[in-house]
Amino acid sequence: MKHVQPIRDREKIEEIKTKLKQQSDRNYMIFILGINTGLRCGDLVRLKVKDVRNKDHIVRTEQKTNKAKRILITPVLKRELKQYIENRDDDEYLIKSREGKNKPLSRTMVYLIMRSVAKSVGLEEIGTHTMRKTFGYHFYQKYRNAAMLMDLFNHSSEKVTLRYIGINQDIMDKAIGNFKI
Repeated sequence: MKHVQPIRDREKIEEIKTKLKQQSDRNYMIFILGINTGLRCGDLVRLKVKDVRNKDHIVRTEQKTNKAKRILITPVLKRELKQYIENRDDDEYLIKSREGKNKPLSRTMVYLIMRSVAKSVGLEEIGTHTMRKTFGYHFYQKYRNAAMLMDLFNHSSEKVTLRYIGINQDIMDKAIGNFKI
């Protein structure tokens, strides 16, 4: 698997939101959920309407780690979700595939959607983890709390978390950029 990066530039995030909203509400919602919750793609696509309707938190058992996770639904995300799920049944997947009656969108399709929109705004090194990494990167930039982010991501150390969200790469890039012999 290729190494993917977070989206560091807030303007690029807004550009992506605009382009995805023009494509479809579903594609927009994938991105909005991903960058606002930090959930893995596999966990995002398994969310159902009942997991968010009239809720303050998304409560999940992570597919990869089998650990329980409780994530606050922010007021902005709550507003987006309310409109998105308005006429949907509780047992519907939030991010439905167009194939079949009520099937979740595949991780492969999420990848293709992300790659396509990233290319259209001039970004490379993008994949399904980009949304999670983007959440982590901007969370860290705001709070500078690697320990909390480590807990949110269920990582084994702060060092792993900082590498995962691209902070170490930023530090190396800055150091090399200032280096001369």
